Amino acid sequence: MSVLLLLLSALVLIYLGIGGTTAATILSIATVIGLFQDHWHPLSIIVGGALLALALILILPGDLRLDKLSRPLLAWVRSRLPSLSDTEAQALKSGSVDWDGELFSGNPDWKKLLEARPAHLTSEEQAFLDGPVEKLCAMLDDWKITHEQYDLPDKVWKFIQEKGFFGLIIPKEDGGLGFSHTAHSEIVMKISTRSVSAAVTVMVPNSLGPGELLMQYGTDDQKQHYLPRLAKGEEIPCFALTSPVAGSDAGAIPDKGIVCKGQWNGKEVLGLKVTWNKRYITLAPVATLIGLAIKVYDPDKLLGGSDDIGVTCVLIPRETEGVNAGARHLPMNTVFMNGPTWGTEVFIPMDQVIGGQDMLGKGWTMLLECLSIGRSISLPALGTGAGKVASLATGSYAYTREQFGRSISQFEGVQEALEPIAGYTYMMDAARLLTAGMLDRGVRPSVPSAVLKYRNTDLMREVINHAMDVVAGRGVITGPRNFLARAYQAVPIGITVEGANILTRSLMIFGQGAIRCHPYIVEEIEAAGMDNEDEAVRKFDGIFYRHLAHTTRNALRALVLGLSRGWLQSVPRQGEIQSSYRQLARFSAAFSLMTDVTLLSVGGGLKARQRLSGRMADCLTHLYYATAVIKQWHEEGYPEDQRPLVEWSLQTCLRDLQAAMRDAIINFPVPLLRWPLRLLVFPLGATGLNGPDDRLGAQVAESIVKDTPVRQRISRGAFVTMDPEDPLGRVLNAYKLAHDTEDMRHRLHEAVRNRNEDEVDGIALLMGHQRKELVDWACAQGVVKADECDQLQEALTALYDVIRVDAFEGEGLKALSRCAKGKRKVVERPPQD
Repeated sequence: MSVLLLLLSALVLIYLGIGGTTAATILSIATVIGLFQDHWHPLSIIVGGALLALALILILPGDLRLDKLSRPLLAWVRSRLPSLSDTEAQALKSGSVDWDGELFSGNPDWKKLLEARPAHLTSEEQAFLDGPVEKLCAMLDDWKITHEQYDLPDKVWKFIQEKGFFGLIIPKEDGGLGFSHTAHSEIVMKISTRSVSAAVTVMVPNSLGPGELLMQYGTDDQKQHYLPRLAKGEEIPCFALTSPVAGSDAGAIPDKGIVCKGQWNGKEVLGLKVTWNKRYITLAPVATLIGLAIKVYDPDKLLGGSDDIGVTCVLIPRETEGVNAGARHLPMNTVFMNGPTWGTEVFIPMDQVIGGQDMLGKGWTMLLECLSIGRSISLPALGTGAGKVASLATGSYAYTREQFGRSISQFEGVQEALEPIAGYTYMMDAARLLTAGMLDRGVRPSVPSAVLKYRNTDLMREVINHAMDVVAGRGVITGPRNFLARAYQAVPIGITVEGANILTRSLMIFGQGAIRCHPYIVEEIEAAGMDNEDEAVRKFDGIFYRHLAHTTRNALRALVLGLSRGWLQSVPRQGEIQSSYRQLARFSAAFSLMTDVTLLSVGGGLKARQRLSGRMADCLTHLYYATAVIKQWHEEGYPEDQRPLVEWSLQTCLRDLQAAMRDAIINFPVPLLRWPLRLLVFPLGATGLNGPDDRLGAQVAESIVKDTPVRQRISRGAFVTMDPEDPLGRVLNAYKLAHDTEDMRHRLHEAVRNRNEDEVDGIALLMGHQRKELVDWACAQGVVKADECDQLQEALTALYDVIRVDAFEGEGLKALSRCAKGKRKVVERPPQD
């Protein structure tokens, strides 16, 4: 009994998170009670006493634990911890941890999620969206931009510059608009629903350009000189990071700057001779100010330190002698300005190092801090914008398009495609707003930014593909009528840039998050890296046993919550979604356990286990998106009409989370651990979370077909026009007319189905192109009233116009080909050093 009571007490204490002297006292009392129950049997005294002594050594700090346990354990842990490159070590120190840390903890604090200050727009920001942004969108004709001009029109460039679109995030005192990150996201998203090229043009100076770096790290002189010019559009910036041979590996950047003396404005000054060859650089062809990430070397020891100084961020004015730019890439024929830039031994003074000479070698940390902001806003906003357009346009098209006398939105096969369009768009928007709210609170979410970039661009691909399935032949014919083609063509851009999704998923999200967001690992790594062995052991001793208790507690929580289906977990009652809260808490515990087991057993080999890392990244992603949906619904006051979307999103995330966790376990690289993990995480089997049923799916599909507040909520923030000459306006105008004439058209269809046999050929002809004759026939037969005829005629004309596609005269296409022939030349660049 002494052993049994000791073990049971230990398990309860661990599960409840009680330690220290309180735990020691309880364990001692439990052991004594057990000894009494065993009548002080010698065996009970020996075994129970030994286990109690071991427990007290583990619980209470002391020299015995320090020397006999912690010192050898530190040596073992050093052999298991993953080795980190300099850039990875800097990545772990950059950014900050917020809600992602709660998900890694195994016991998320729901109060922290629900009470966090949400994304919010000021009246000034909303006025900008309703004014200049709305006007800019109305100026954009994406077909002409892409196929006739290969650039934004001059008047659009001028409008963007004059209205401050390049200075959205620059403080007002520096000449910018000083908007929040939420406003930045909303602006980019709205523009993207009109033109990807225009959205990218606006977003890059605000998220990936030198502006953010200057705001955070620039010298006073740099800020005073450049920020007002950037805000007013007097300077057009770009930032060049990607090199042909380095790709996403910052440690392999071949572009370099050699410390030397040279001439600048007629004076000899200390500076850098910079050589670079960059590609995929947005705005490079038109940029007047080029930001560069290079590696700096000091072979002549002019600075008196190391030869290899490290990654550094510099600014080079376009007119500097030796700078080459102006050639253009065409990313999937999307015509935002993008191209290479290169130069050989271009001299710049130290004043052109962002932050000045003191920031030499600190460029990678600077980039990580600022890229986490840009990755949280730019491409996630584009992905959400694509989802909103797809929901708005495809839902409208499905309602207006008829087959066999019925709207295709009534077909279950079509509903099956509409369902994820609506649901995924709702999820993307929720995650976008959760992360924007973090940014506005001052968080620099390095891990959530990677999650958001990866998942929103991936869901964009899912949504657009489903939309193309619904629109079918109408969606694959190129022309000014096509409302999906541009988004469809641009999908691979978002998947690829700012860290390709394969890399982001398989290396970055879990690889960084498992360490960065873990409550103890970072401190253990710091202890392992300390030079003073005694100090290292003491620091390690203060952390490791808390880590051990944390892992054991999460193992117990995973098992207990798995057995009880989460019913033993206390969760919020708001929204009446307690079952989802319980499952999320259960899987958070399982995810935390899996994280510790992975780090313990795989250790430094995690980089090579990219399938495992990718599956664990998926687990975190589904946890994050499910909780983002809960946060969004909470902030909107739990409107009941959104419940189907919320339930669909939560059930989808939980189904996919269960599948990712299951796949991680059955393919775990240490076979001996598979069954123990399966027992702890899925004690009753991986069942019960099957995702939304058909009834719920039909409700979600209907949410973008019916003209309701929910449809408006899903598409909120998109540019909307009813212009029948506009690709989107055409289908929205037809959608409205179809709703207005629904009863008339129903009567017309009934009359056609019940027509006399001798009218078959005539009516069949009328149903094709001669709509006026059809309406006249309906009026003559009394099917519709006289005062309804014109309205019905207008609706039928609009409905037919929606299904029409563009056709091009053959000679015109040949003339276009002759015009382009021989004029698009590849620009030869010097070989990479």
